[in-house]
Amino acid sequence: MEREETLRLEAYLKEKLHPGLRLLARQKTDDSVEVYLGAEFIAVVYKDEDEGETSYQFMMTVLKEDIMGG
Repeated sequence: MEREETLRLEAYLKEKLHPGLRLLARQKTDDSVEVYLGAEFIAVVYKDEDEGETSYQFMMTVLKEDIMGG
């Protein structure tokens, strides 16, 4: 994703989810960015372009160990 697009998306996610979110470019691909809350990686946002429409998919994986406390 272009830097300006990433900054607009980051501002939107900060407003909707949490002001501490940061988006960082991924190595070896330009169709997605990594999402961090503080220093912790929490998700990936993928850009999807189809028939002239652009959307973004926020993909967050939660491991059973994380919700079970260990």
